[in-house]
Amino acid sequence: MSQLIQQLRKHLPEHQVITDDLRRLAYGTDASFYRLTPQVVAVIESEAELQAVLKAAHQTSTPVTFRAAGTSLSGQAITDGILALIGEGFATYELNADASKVKVGPGIIGGEVNRRLAPFGKKIGPDPASIGAAKIGGIAANNASGMCCGTAQNSYRTLAGMRVVLADGCCLDTEDHLSVDAFSKSHAVLLGELERLGRDTRNNAKLAERIRHKFKIKNTTGYSLNALIDYEDPIDILSHLMIGSEGTLGFISRITYHTVVEDPHKASALVFFPDIRTACEAVIRLKPQPVSAVELLDRPALHSVENKPGLPAIMRELGEEAAALLIEVRAATADGISEKIAAVHAAMAGIATVEPMQFSTDPATCEMYWKVRKGTFPAVGAMRRTGTTVLIEDVAFHIENLADATLDLQALLRHHGYHEGIIFGHALEGNLHFVITQDFGDASEVDRYARFMDDLCHLVVDKYDGSLKAEHGTGRNMAPFVEMEWGKDAADLMRHIKRLFDPENRLNPGVILNNNPHAHLENLKPMPAAEDIVDRCIECGFCEPLCPSHRLTLSPRQRITSIRELARRTAAGEPAGSVGEDYAYMGLDTCAGCGLCSTACPVGIDTGDLTRRLRGRRLGDTARSVNAWTGQHFGTLANTSRLGLKIGHAVSGVLGDNFLGRISGGAWKKNMPTAGKAPVARITQGDPVVYFPTCGGRIFGPASAAEQQLGDVILELLTRAGYAPILPEGFDSLCCGQMLASKGMAEEAEAMSDMLESALMKASQNGKYPVIMDASTCTVRMQKHLAGRIRLYDFHEFAHDALLPRLMISKQPGPVALHVNCSVKKTGSDAKLKVLLAACVDHIIEPAGVTCCGFAGDRGFVVPELNQHALRKIHDELPPTCACGVSTNRTCEIGLTAETGRTYRSIAYLLEECSRKESAVTC
Repeated sequence: MSQLIQQLRKHLPEHQVITDDLRRLAYGTDASFYRLTPQVVAVIESEAELQAVLKAAHQTSTPVTFRAAGTSLSGQAITDGILALIGEGFATYELNADASKVKVGPGIIGGEVNRRLAPFGKKIGPDPASIGAAKIGGIAANNASGMCCGTAQNSYRTLAGMRVVLADGCCLDTEDHLSVDAFSKSHAVLLGELERLGRDTRNNAKLAERIRHKFKIKNTTGYSLNALIDYEDPIDILSHLMIGSEGTLGFISRITYHTVVEDPHKASALVFFPDIRTACEAVIRLKPQPVSAVELLDRPALHSVENKPGLPAIMRELGEEAAALLIEVRAATADGISEKIAAVHAAMAGIATVEPMQFSTDPATCEMYWKVRKGTFPAVGAMRRTGTTVLIEDVAFHIENLADATLDLQALLRHHGYHEGIIFGHALEGNLHFVITQDFGDASEVDRYARFMDDLCHLVVDKYDGSLKAEHGTGRNMAPFVEMEWGKDAADLMRHIKRLFDPENRLNPGVILNNNPHAHLENLKPMPAAEDIVDRCIECGFCEPLCPSHRLTLSPRQRITSIRELARRTAAGEPAGSVGEDYAYMGLDTCAGCGLCSTACPVGIDTGDLTRRLRGRRLGDTARSVNAWTGQHFGTLANTSRLGLKIGHAVSGVLGDNFLGRISGGAWKKNMPTAGKAPVARITQGDPVVYFPTCGGRIFGPASAAEQQLGDVILELLTRAGYAPILPEGFDSLCCGQMLASKGMAEEAEAMSDMLESALMKASQNGKYPVIMDASTCTVRMQKHLAGRIRLYDFHEFAHDALLPRLMISKQPGPVALHVNCSVKKTGSDAKLKVLLAACVDHIIEPAGVTCCGFAGDRGFVVPELNQHALRKIHDELPPTCACGVSTNRTCEIGLTAETGRTYRSIAYLLEECSRKESAVTC
């Protein structure tokens, strides 16, 4: 064991010191096109643990890089030293009394902060496109901006205070006068030098003017030298230098933001122009107007999305020189919106447009417009050739140069053969993003990229004096070009600042400042073809916040990274080694396969599909035969499972749930449901409807023998509402096949679906009658399988559409917890579920910290740690007064009940109780 690992394990719990090859590779990947594998990943949950990591780094002369979410695009979150991975202990949040300031830790996601601020009509200023995945640590350390924040509301401008840990382990809280006093004594030399640097810079008229000029537009190239001219107090200088320093000067352990107003009224217009120059003339006119965002799209960008469903037909008819602006205005009132729209129209008078500009306040229309803008990057990523990397870079120009610069940039892309390249960006700030695809596995292609980068830098710097990095951070990609952009005096000033804070060059070396002129061409990430399902992945990490196994084992991005590495080893004739061995558990066994990752993925990848494919490949002949037999004799399996539950309850009655849980490896749960049974058909009068009770509700009964079976509850509800329910013939021996599909046995699962289809077609008289199923996962599977041949409803959908209008509901006070399972989220039917629940109860609690519950069919029994990890945050969000919860999947409800100690049941129970003549909800 190395000295470094020994030092870390003295101060950090063993599970926080990660040394296996698989996770060092997977956790060390960020969204950039660079690859370094850390020696060790140290998960830090507190400042004390961070200080221990810094001490170990010093004692062993090892570099250390801080890492939040790793959505960084320029290689600033990777290392071959210690990767200090920010844990959930840093996901802190504190709002002041009037919501004017919010204190947040570096481990909380930016979108989560905004979700909590929304009830107060506030948000944080920075609004990067990655805000749904990016954490505050990265947002602040990169001075990330976005579509609306511009230069006025980024982290630098909205900073109210900061807590920072320096390379020597010392901590400074700029909002605590005692901390400031102590720091002023212990670090008097540092503060004195910062004060001198600020004074000298302000007195150097040429340099001061250079800095002011550079920060008139978006600029994240190098350090925030504007701190030296904007502030005189060395504490203020220090804290503002930290913004955008990319972890090279210290660790931001907490930041306080001034919040900004989130206006409730919005209107958007997608305006098409005959050419780029005309569009840019419009931008200059719009700059002084009360607009919140103006997004520019060139013709190739529009081409990349023009065939997407629902987008304006005119996009396909535009000329090849055309361009578009997406304009948004926001206001506190509807009248305010009208005034701002009028101001925009007045400003645009005389500007040639392809068709008249028209604003919309309809949320669906506005969302469609923004899909045009947001869909461009993933569209290029999805269409790229397998084995290539998708690159998104961002530069900025002064707005008066925007038209010429955009045309020059288009010409430069064509000159270097990047014919797929597209350009879009935040036009009000002169900020352009361009997207290209690049093969880094070919030396000639790397040489092409090198020539392009050289020409790009000369274009941006020499011709237009713009920013080589506007908002994505300097990173490794532009570090060799910092002096080219800023000049020697400013670059030397940056080097001096780095030495002041980090004399050993221990913190994230090679990032922001790098003397190697070829650093941007080294340590390039391989992107070999692996599996067609996931080859389009751009490794952005947007999927990670939704994944139930993230930080337990692997996230979707990390699974794909690992599979790519295994593919690379296979192609090179190298053994899979421990990466392959560990992937069986970390990649396959603990993947819930829920597919929520696809809802956040820019290119729509469902990593669960990959997992199911790989699970199927590893099945031996015996396992495959057993599973196939199960599919053909499902009725026998159901009866055997019920018997097992009865025996389990008999044993637990003597030895207790805890004992049985231990000897079963966690498969036996606390509050395990009773054995289920199939409902009995009833003869009633009314409108015919087919009801198929799914196997989860038939095998797993209610929490106690005193309660009705789920199937009986639904039959009672249907009858009460005037329907005549029909049970399919032989239903207790049928299953949709989901259980086999999740194991990777697609053909066998399809055979089970075919048998169920035959029964449903017969019972519904070939689709004459609607069909209801009572488990969302099974419903979604059969909806895809039947492809519209039958009107098939999940129970909550049918209850919303057909039962609510026919039932008399006695609303209850609550509270009742709601778990929206993965299938409901993916199909978008959660709105109906919430309306149905709101009809039954006043107080609803939907824990925001839970995405997928992690039970995933049988995963909760086989790898119970997945269920426990997925629900780790739910406990803090359920008050003691909340005794029960509802969902729409029986196995999800088992896991939720076991982990929370609250009884979770199908929403059918609540609806039945609330629609009785004398209703009383019993949780």
